Amino acid sequence: MRITDSEHAETLTIGVVVAHSGRLAKLGSPLTFVKELLEPRLRHVVNGGRRHDVRLVSRDSRSDPEGARLATEELIRDEQAKIVVTLAGTQVLPAVADTCEALETPCVTSTFPWQVYYFGRGATLERSFDWTYHYCWGLDDIAATFAEMWEMAGAGRRVGCLWNGGPQGNWSRHPEMGFPRTAAARGHTLIDPPGYQEPAAGFEDHISAFLAEDVDVVTSAATGTDLGLFRRQAAERGLRPRLITCSRWLTYPVSAAGAHDPAEANVASLVYWTPRHPYRSAFDGMSAAELADAYEQATGNQWLQPLGLAHALFEVAAHALATADDPHDRKAVAEAVARARLDTMAGPLDWTRGPVPNVATVRLAGGQWKKGTRHPYELSVVANSAFPELRCDGDLELLD
Repeated sequence: MRITDSEHAETLTIGVVVAHSGRLAKLGSPLTFVKELLEPRLRHVVNGGRRHDVRLVSRDSRSDPEGARLATEELIRDEQAKIVVTLAGTQVLPAVADTCEALETPCVTSTFPWQVYYFGRGATLERSFDWTYHYCWGLDDIAATFAEMWEMAGAGRRVGCLWNGGPQGNWSRHPEMGFPRTAAARGHTLIDPPGYQEPAAGFEDHISAFLAEDVDVVTSAATGTDLGLFRRQAAERGLRPRLITCSRWLTYPVSAAGAHDPAEANVASLVYWTPRHPYRSAFDGMSAAELADAYEQATGNQWLQPLGLAHALFEVAAHALATADDPHDRKAVAEAVARARLDTMAGPLDWTRGPVPNVATVRLAGGQWKKGTRHPYELSVVANSAFPELRCDGDLELLD
């Protein structure tokens, strides 16, 4: 049943852009699940002593930027969303945020390195966004986490960079905001051939460069399929790196990420949320472990790291509606996000601290996929310098 304009005016709508179809559909599962989980719990907010009804409405991004733009426009123009939330997608997420900025509607996003989100969309230290907000780790945090694991193979590594020629790779190799500054400060040398086109046809040039430079550690943000291709071709030519660190798709288990075997001894990745994280919901006190268990019970699938960050999107949206000077005024809602400081299922988020306007940060640890008991592959925490409260539960395995 379509809600009338008068009902729209009284009800506060949270718009959700999620990949229900297309190549990102499997990775859209956490956001879809959390929306359905919270729908009966997020029926209203109390602002200034007055109760306001809330509804959650989703639209399919179709896993592409144009679909994301159209979905966002529908939520804002047809559903009168007061705030829009979304996760992930190197091209999809910026399309949602840019559309919200253009249509003057608050937007909260996550799971995308903040430098790519902020500077990649045209902001500067002097000129930020008016409507769009983000929480995530940074490329510098990824580099520091990976460097901690590189150093378990020995100090001063020669690290081969398996980066694409798109935004993810180009920002990773950025001299100031990407890996180079962190790597150099910690005594590592990066070997960075020209970026490849996704999906990759082959990695002959990268492998030749790595062999010539005596690389024994490789870092990447490749898809599971591309990383699998690299490993096969590298083995054929006698390149056997002691360690591969890979972000992006390798933060997901095999069943979600595609054709790779992350439990092979020398592949490591990022840890940003697990059932072991000491986080709880601002709504009802649900723990990280309880959220992961609820997902597995409902879907029959292994928990995914974005669950915690997806849950936090709704916590931030509800907090903004509850604390805005006027929850029916989109500008007031945006201002409420800008001053938000709250504990969430993704950890403590604070937009008043930076590192730049419009951005709050999330802490990282280093992890490695290992053969599991409950699941075929389980993510073990192996490096936790930036997050000592998250206990390591395994050792980093390297090739001899």
